[in-house]
Amino acid sequence: MSDDAEADSVLAHPAVAPDATAAYGDHPDQIVDFYTPHGGEGPAPLVVVLHGGSWRQQYDREHVSPFAGFLARRGFAVASVEYRRGGAAPGSAGRWPDTLDDVAAALDALPRLVPACLPRADLRRTVLTGHSAGGHLALWAAARHVLPPEAPWHRSTPPFRGVVALAPIAHLALARELGVCGGAVGQFLPAADAPAAAGAAAVREQWADPSALLPTGIATTVVQGRDDATVPPELSDAYADAAAKEGELVGVTLLDGVGHFALIDPAADACAVAVAEIEQLAW
Repeated sequence: MSDDAEADSVLAHPAVAPDATAAYGDHPDQIVDFYTPHGGEGPAPLVVVLHGGSWRQQYDREHVSPFAGFLARRGFAVASVEYRRGGAAPGSAGRWPDTLDDVAAALDALPRLVPACLPRADLRRTVLTGHSAGGHLALWAAARHVLPPEAPWHRSTPPFRGVVALAPIAHLALARELGVCGGAVGQFLPAADAPAAAGAAAVREQWADPSALLPTGIATTVVQGRDDATVPPELSDAYADAAAKEGELVGVTLLDGVGHFALIDPAADACAVAVAEIEQLAW
């Protein structure tokens, strides 16, 4: 199935309303939706979902709400994070540094928000997952302890059991070279327009690129469709290769006949594979 057909299938699902929503900041996009686990009575692992959409403003967490609801039906407590996207120019991707500021702030706020919004959630069994640009953000968030201390998002102790990145934009330099998602990386992290600014631009990319923040010491799995024309499998391979050079093993699951969007489509077999990978890390 083509990426367009897969996208149509994902968007055909009605949005799934959360059981609770809480703010982690003052901006309207600084909110988290919470989904209560179905079945059982005891503690449930927490899955944090970071949606994709090329970091662009027009793509918010609503399109990933069926996936969040599916995870809840599988017995997970779920936190679906919204964050600031886009910029001043129409269709631009990401905001520097607001997008990363928000993801870091949302994750740091979860220990405060979860007890009231998801009383069954077990924060000790937290797994990060994200799709596409959200996969980039999940890998990046799990590597904050690798950032230099002067980086504003540095955190000394990673509070996650693992990461499952779904068709992630995992290697920014290669994504820029390939023009992935209509040149989204170049919009999110513009190249320097003058020699004097080259150093700052290089630091931004190094701090934002998961492939430059290795090893993490956190169990990491990438799930990718072999037929993905939106975020090609070469990016996942490049991330895994970068990890291997640092002595870290990243699991890569490549799915035949799967494109970009089936991984978050509850009606698709590929989505069940993605959830199974989350289950392996969470339980």
